[in-house]
Amino acid sequence: MPDAEDLVAEALAAVRGTDVRQTERQLDRLMVGTGTADGATAVDAALARRLVRGLGRLWPRGWQPVDVHRIVRRRLDAGAARLVRDALAAQRREQAEPVPAWWDDQLRVLAAQDREAAGQGSSVSQGSKASRGRDAGQGSKAGRDVGPEDLVADWTRAEGLDRVDALRTAVDVLALVESLPPIAVLRPPPGSAGTALPRAAGAARSGSPMLDRVRALLAKAESTTFPAEAEALTGKAQELIARHSIDEALLAAGTERGDVPSGVRLGVETPYAGAKALLVQEVAAANRCEAIWSDDLGFTTVLGWPADLVAVELLYTSLLVQATAAMLRGRAERRPGSGRRTKVWDESFLNAFALRIGERLRTATDAATEAAGQTEAGADRLLPVLAARGEAVRERLETLFPGVTRHRLSVRDAEGWSSGTSAADRASLDVGGGSKPRQVPGRP
Repeated sequence: MPDAEDLVAEALAAVRGTDVRQTERQLDRLMVGTGTADGATAVDAALARRLVRGLGRLWPRGWQPVDVHRIVRRRLDAGAARLVRDALAAQRREQAEPVPAWWDDQLRVLAAQDREAAGQGSSVSQGSKASRGRDAGQGSKAGRDVGPEDLVADWTRAEGLDRVDALRTAVDVLALVESLPPIAVLRPPPGSAGTALPRAAGAARSGSPMLDRVRALLAKAESTTFPAEAEALTGKAQELIARHSIDEALLAAGTERGDVPSGVRLGVETPYAGAKALLVQEVAAANRCEAIWSDDLGFTTVLGWPADLVAVELLYTSLLVQATAAMLRGRAERRPGSGRRTKVWDESFLNAFALRIGERLRTATDAATEAAGQTEAGADRLLPVLAARGEAVRERLETLFPGVTRHRLSVRDAEGWSSGTSAADRASLDVGGGSKPRQVPGRP
């Protein structure tokens, strides 16, 4: 009998091929194992070790924990993503090189999201075995000291899977992880030069009192059913962000902190991924950032300075909630007989919403910059600082994405476009930032 590593390698080769029967035969061989008393344990350990090694190879290739988790969930399912989450924790424990603080922050966020999802599982009508197992306290040991020999078996029990389905999912996850292409390195990965430089890593002070106030205002804006109240709340949040962004720029100009433009990746999922990517671009452009959409990988990369990146992420998340709610309300108000074009109407609505919001954001940005130049620093000091920071972001863009292409919008539903523009006018978002958008997906 072959050893466990050979069985895993043969199963992977079969999954990557096109012969379905061969794939099933190799999965059956995994089920049989090595033919020894501990054959199943050996197979599980071999799968886990190879998955942990595969994850470690991704970090110098630009991937971050949240990126891997997102693409596995997108291309496979939530259960597969939880296996990756557990393997990420195991890989972190084996990481001998220095690990930046933001890396551990991402792992904590993934664990918290899984706990939150498990807490909501009992309210799901279908009541999957995974939800029941985790709600009952039988969840994965992620976060505790789980070795390779226990990782797959523990995850299998937590998900409530039989062994055939568990092995199939584990092999699919491993095949996906090992096939991921190189992407832009936005932050120094664990063990590389610059790992120990927290400011250069590109993270703003996400726990600041100002950002807590912004989050609270945006949460209220999303939950209210009164457009005027949402407008006032969001406008106040954006005012705080605008002032904070300018303060950060002036502070950096007066010190030698060594900050450099960095980046974040925001998930852009179907349906209407193009319209959502356009919304990211418009928010990014209004905040002196650049946005590049990777359609095949399901995310948009935003490049900019730390405070501006935080603003983009907060505002995009809030605006997407508001745009979706407005789109659903708009559907109910459509003329009778136009329901056959719902998808085209939705897409036109969201594209128009994004472009109109971008215009309003840039207008607000220009006003905030002008006011700051008059009362805080003087235009002679502020404008050169902002220009230099904008140039640094563009240089970063050209270094990381030398072959960017642009996409042209087409209006396929005039009614949806008009409704989306009107909704954006009602959703007023006057946030700080501001250069003309120049990145994909572009304007018509």
